[in-house]
Amino acid sequence: MIVLDARVLIAHFEATDAHHDRATWLLLDVADEQLAASPLTLAEVLVGPARVGRMAQAQAALRDLGVTSIPLDKAAPSELASLRADTRLRLPDCSVLLAAASVQATVATFDQRLAAAAAALGQAVRS
Repeated sequence: MIVLDARVLIAHFEATDAHHDRATWLLLDVADEQLAASPLTLAEVLVGPARVGRMAQAQAALRDLGVTSIPLDKAAPSELASLRADTRLRLPDCSVLLAAASVQATVATFDQRLAAAAAALGQAVRS
């Protein structure tokens, strides 16, 4: 399973994004893997489409790509707080780490700090 960072998904869906080609190649490279994201990551991806009235289209694109949501459990608040304190990453990035840890998945990100934190936690990283 591959847990996607918001930047990978946003870049893939936005043809003018500087990382569009890189994101598309990464997703093609892992096409045989199950794709997932944290609820917070999915919310980040949907902000832009929500601003322009394209939420339904964006949700359909996520479904077409096969991205599933990894639910947060009741321990998530304390786990996210600990990750934030330990890594000094933003909470959205910590949610990627928590989602990947909860299902023993690989993290897909273009963010070097997030990639380094994932690797330090023993998580595989694709970028």
